[in-house]
Amino acid sequence: MKLEGKKVAFLGDSITEGHGLESTAGAYWNLLKEREGLKEIYVDGIGGTRFSKQWTPSENPRHDRDFIPRVASIPADTDIIVVFGGTNDFGHGDAPLGSRGDKSPYTFYGACDLLIRRLLERCPMAELVFMTPLHRLIEEQNGRKLRDYVEALRQVTEYYGVPLVDLYATSGIQPKLAIIQQTYCPDGLHPNEAGHERIYKRLKGVLEQL
Repeated sequence: MKLEGKKVAFLGDSITEGHGLESTAGAYWNLLKEREGLKEIYVDGIGGTRFSKQWTPSENPRHDRDFIPRVASIPADTDIIVVFGGTNDFGHGDAPLGSRGDKSPYTFYGACDLLIRRLLERCPMAELVFMTPLHRLIEEQNGRKLRDYVEALRQVTEYYGVPLVDLYATSGIQPKLAIIQQTYCPDGLHPNEAGHERIYKRLKGVLEQL
């Protein structure tokens, strides 16, 4: 796909919001806009947010603005929608992982399924692309494993035939290696400018194949 002149929407969490960057000029979505000549972008990145709904309200109400209701604000004439999230569902969400076939927004599997359906209903002609969570310093906690959330997203996107940018497998960012953390994600979670450069390149590669 030729990206020049396209209208692209980005739905995400703190990484899309730009946490970890000196300026959003270095954000993956801005790199895509400036280097590939996008006509128009819509960016909705809210730190701490999840795909799934929270059973117990968070101390910060902003974190409970889950992805699904935000779909309604995406411009209907969008050409491409990029969704980047899931790490907060693992990190501090209280919704269970669930299982394939779930339709409830109160499990991660169900929220992934419902999110995709809402996006397709909102913009049926748009190209829809998801990106998996990146590796992070803490990937196992409270009986949960980040890779299970990545696998859930793989399964649901595959079911709907939605392209997936597998950053977990191909970003080259693994903060458990000290030099990689220092170079790409100093806090062990949020990528810096060099990290966003890698995300941009991986995303661009997938988009150009559509």
